[in-house]
Amino acid sequence: MKIAVNKPLPVYPAPVFLVGVYDEDGKPGGMIAAWGGICCSEPPCVTAAIQKSRHSYGGVVARRAFTVNIPSEAQAAEADYFGLFSGRDGDKFAAAGLTPRRGEAVDAPLVEEFPVSLECEVVHSVELGTHVLFVGKVVRTWAFEEHLDERGLPDPLKVRPLVFAPQFGNYYGLGDKPVARAFSVGKSIREG
Repeated sequence: MKIAVNKPLPVYPAPVFLVGVYDEDGKPGGMIAAWGGICCSEPPCVTAAIQKSRHSYGGVVARRAFTVNIPSEAQAAEADYFGLFSGRDGDKFAAAGLTPRRGEAVDAPLVEEFPVSLECEVVHSVELGTHVLFVGKVVRTWAFEEHLDERGLPDPLKVRPLVFAPQFGNYYGLGDKPVARAFSVGKSIREG
């Protein structure tokens, strides 16, 4: 029997996005934004929710751009570092052993070592209590060739993206195989 949980919870697991920005001095930095996801297919858009108190917030507002960098399961420590420490206190890229790469389509840095990076221009923002939700139109996608499928798209079984369950405080992986084919498996119910 389903029961009411004592506290409203966000959807989980959440993707782990390292949002890349340049600060007011032009220094590359970023933060982990677990509150984000896909919000539109055409044009392709993603969201990232950032608190105004975060060092990265000013960079997104000033440059109207950010990158979304998707770490693999093996990069949990590096990704987590960007969520633990502020860019006000030092160079997070250097400390985590990661390489910032200037975006070609937007004024924000990519994380060279992460398997997938999206260059996003801010098209909308909404204040939502503790966070400001930025909607970024994806203008360019980068991925390592070895992580692509036969159609040239990033394959989740090759990328092995990190996901986060906030109520447990843990990072997880996606598993070793697809569970079912989307927009197909449900047809079996109708077909009986």
